[in-house]
Amino acid sequence: MNLRFLPFFAGLLIAFTAVAQRPIPAKPQSAPILILGATAHLGNGQTIANSAIGFENGKITLVADATTIRLDRTKYSKIFDASGKHVYPGFIALNTRLGLVEIDAARPTVDFSDVGAYNPNLRALVAYNTDSDVIPTIRSNGILLAQSTPEGGTMSGTSSVVQLDAWNWEDAAFRADDGHWLNWPAIRTSGGFGSGTPEARNNDQYGKNIEEILRFFEEAKAYAAQTAPEVKNLKFEAMKGLFSQKQALYIRVGNVKAIQDAVLFAKNFGFRTVVVGGEDSWMIADFLKTNNVSVVLAPPQSLPGRDDDDVDQPYKTAAQLHDKGVTFTVTSIGGWRQRNLPFQVGQVCGFGLPKEAAVSAITLNAAKILGIDAACGSLETGKDATLFISEGDALDMRTCIVTAAFIQGREINLDNKHKQLSKRFEEKYKQ
Repeated sequence: MNLRFLPFFAGLLIAFTAVAQRPIPAKPQSAPILILGATAHLGNGQTIANSAIGFENGKITLVADATTIRLDRTKYSKIFDASGKHVYPGFIALNTRLGLVEIDAARPTVDFSDVGAYNPNLRALVAYNTDSDVIPTIRSNGILLAQSTPEGGTMSGTSSVVQLDAWNWEDAAFRADDGHWLNWPAIRTSGGFGSGTPEARNNDQYGKNIEEILRFFEEAKAYAAQTAPEVKNLKFEAMKGLFSQKQALYIRVGNVKAIQDAVLFAKNFGFRTVVVGGEDSWMIADFLKTNNVSVVLAPPQSLPGRDDDDVDQPYKTAAQLHDKGVTFTVTSIGGWRQRNLPFQVGQVCGFGLPKEAAVSAITLNAAKILGIDAACGSLETGKDATLFISEGDALDMRTCIVTAAFIQGREINLDNKHKQLSKRFEEKYKQ
C-alpha cells in the first residue's frame, strides 16, 4: 500500500468505528432475575395473563400465574415490572444465511456455498461470523437462535444452530452440524430471461438426477456400515450422522410430486426428514403427517407457483398444515431479512392460523425440528432462559418493541447499527 494513503484509511477506520460499535457479548448470569406481570406466551400454545417468570444460572426456575402464588421477592436481585407487556421464548430462525453473508452485492462478504455438486463435508459453522453487523439487528426483534445454513450444489454441507450473542463461532455453537442439506432436482425448469425458453417446461433429466443422488447415498451408506474403512472418504465420513439419525436430512423441494419422491427416497434410508420450501405441502399434508416429516415453509410473502392457485395460497399453507397436525415453521429470505420473520408469521394469522400456533411455529416447533426442544423453544422450568420482553404483540411490526432479551440468562445488549444511525441523524436534523 502506498504510505501516502495510510492516514486516509486510518481516519476512515476511526470514523466507521465511532459510528458503529458492535455490542459486546453479555457476561454469564450472576444473580436471579424475575419478570413480573407480563402476558406470557409459553410457546406450547398456552398463555398466562399475569405471569411470574424467574430464572437463575441461565435456567428457568419459575413459570407461574402471579395471582395464584406467593412470591419471595428478596431472592431476586433484579425484578422487571412487565405489567402490560408480553414475554416470549426466543424466536428461532431456520434456513438462514446469517453470519455467512454481510452484504449480498459484495462478493468478498458472501460465504454460503462452494464449488462442486456434492459437498457434505462442508460446515457452515466454521464460516459463521459473530462480528456481523446484521446479527444485532435480527435479535432486536426477538430472534435469539438461528440455523446458519449452506447452499449450492446438490449436497450443500451441514448447518448448525447458533445463539446470537457470542465472541466467536465456537461460543456461538448451540448445536453443531445438526443436519445435511440436499437440493432436490426440479421437475419443472425455466430457462429464464435471455435463454430463449422463459416458460416453464419439464426437466428431462429429472429421473437421471435422482439416480445420481441415489447412487451417491448408497455409496455413503455402504461406507458408513464399515467399522474401519481402509481409505477415509471425508465426504462419506461427514454423512455418518445421517444414517445413525444423529443428524437430519433437510431437503429443499417445493413441487408436490417432487416432495413425495424426496420423502420416499429419504424413508428408504431411514432418515429423519425435513422438507424445506414445501410450497405444495398443503396438498399432501396427510402424507407428510403419516411419514413424520416436518416442514420449513418458504416465506409467505410470495406468489403461488401455479396460475390456478389462490393468490393468497402461500399465506394459507401454514394453517392447513397446522390443521393436519404437521410440525412446521416458517423461514424468511437470506440473512438480514430474518428480522421480518415474526411479522411474516403474524401475517398468516389472518388466513386461519391461531395466534399462539403462530408463536409456536417459530419457538417450540422450530426447536423440535432442530432437535433442541429439551433445552429451549418454550417457557418451562429447567429449560434455558432464552426469552425476551416486548412492549406489545411481537408478531405485529407496529407493536414489537423489544425492551429486554436474555440468552441462557444473559441480558444481551439490544443496540445495533440501525439504532445508532437513527440516533445520529436525529441529532443532525435537530441541529
